Amino acid sequence: MATPRNPMSRVRGRGSLATALAIVLLVGGGTAVSADDLDDRRAAAERQQEAKEKERESLEAELEHTDTRLADAVLELNRVEGRLPVAEAELAVAEAELERAEREAAILAQRLADAQMEEAQVTQQLQDGSGKVEGARDDIAQMAREEFRGSGDASTLGLVTGAQSTEEFIDGYSVSSSAARIRARTLAELQDAEATARNLQARLSAIRQVVTELKRLADENVRSKEQAKQAAAERKAEIEELIAEQERLKARIEQRKNVALRNMRDNEQELSSIESDLKGIIREQKERDERLARQRAEEEASSGGGSSSGGGSGAGSLSFLSYPTASPVITSSYGMRFHPVLQYSRLHAGTDFRAYCGTPILAAADGIVLYARYLEGLGNQVLINHGYSSGGSSVMTSSNHLTSFAVSQGQRVSRGQVIGYSGTTGTSTACHLHFELYVNGSVVDPMTWL
Repeated sequence: MATPRNPMSRVRGRGSLATALAIVLLVGGGTAVSADDLDDRRAAAERQQEAKEKERESLEAELEHTDTRLADAVLELNRVEGRLPVAEAELAVAEAELERAEREAAILAQRLADAQMEEAQVTQQLQDGSGKVEGARDDIAQMAREEFRGSGDASTLGLVTGAQSTEEFIDGYSVSSSAARIRARTLAELQDAEATARNLQARLSAIRQVVTELKRLADENVRSKEQAKQAAAERKAEIEELIAEQERLKARIEQRKNVALRNMRDNEQELSSIESDLKGIIREQKERDERLARQRAEEEASSGGGSSSGGGSGAGSLSFLSYPTASPVITSSYGMRFHPVLQYSRLHAGTDFRAYCGTPILAAADGIVLYARYLEGLGNQVLINHGYSSGGSSVMTSSNHLTSFAVSQGQRVSRGQVIGYSGTTGTSTACHLHFELYVNGSVVDPMTWL
């Protein structure tokens, strides 16, 4: 009996490969919504980190003239707290990727097992079918040999004309027709068996392609899973370290608060001492100028005329100051500051300019170097006496936190002359210039004169 032909068998191979690829796409697409959520979470964490970084410069200004160790701890805590949410978001991404890879691995393993089982079944069907094809071919060959040996016998026409009776004719014709039907059926069986074998072979080839592709995907999945596992482990370790560092920094900040408060009081006392010192110098200068003026008046009265130079206390009448850096960028203005850790307000007695380490610092006007010295809070300081303004006020400027000096005490300087180089000496958190202006011995906003 002939094997029924299946018109769908020719596409089974292509269907198997398409099914495998569809499964892989399904595995990857199943996490689309959660992936978007993770991307949003990571983007939000990165924005938070950027905000922390932008806060850093203002935080540095708020921490200026405080305990250095405390300031360093606060700034490092700012960095840690900016990085922590990003690391947590990256951990969530890595864990989601690991989960996806493990889920995909399970699906691929099951699909590979199914494909390999199907491959074994089709291989067995091919082996079983090969016997039918060979048998049908042997039958056809046998019939062909018998036909060849009987080719000299009477033909159908001879059978008709040579029959001695009707019964003899009928019997001979029936035998001939039966043989023809057997030959036709055998040929049909051979064609069906060969067609089935071809379809099975095509199906087997397609299944083997599927098996090869699934093995490749499984190998890729193993690498992807290992990478995700390593990324997750690294992020977990980083988060644990960040949390531990966060706790250490908080403890250090608490320990340094009392020291910082003492330092703040010392800095305030330092500023008060400078003002008191400068006011004393101004008084002495005025007394000296008045004494010289009286002497000149007496000399003129006794000699009947003439004049003499005097003073030498500064640079004469002053109406404005030049910027103390070649490319001035203000990072913190003069005014009251609220300390973020110590929780109280104090005066930021100058203007901070961005000045990377080693930037040349310039004299704001002609004058005489009153001090080139080191102070605990202000670090290396150059204080210049510029004399008197057009309104009669004493004007002095102070450049602080310098890394080195370019002038010395008592030296006369000109407007724009290099007097030192920026640094981060004293209670400073980063290289910059802290520029102060003293009018009549008291600090005022430098921007009112620049």
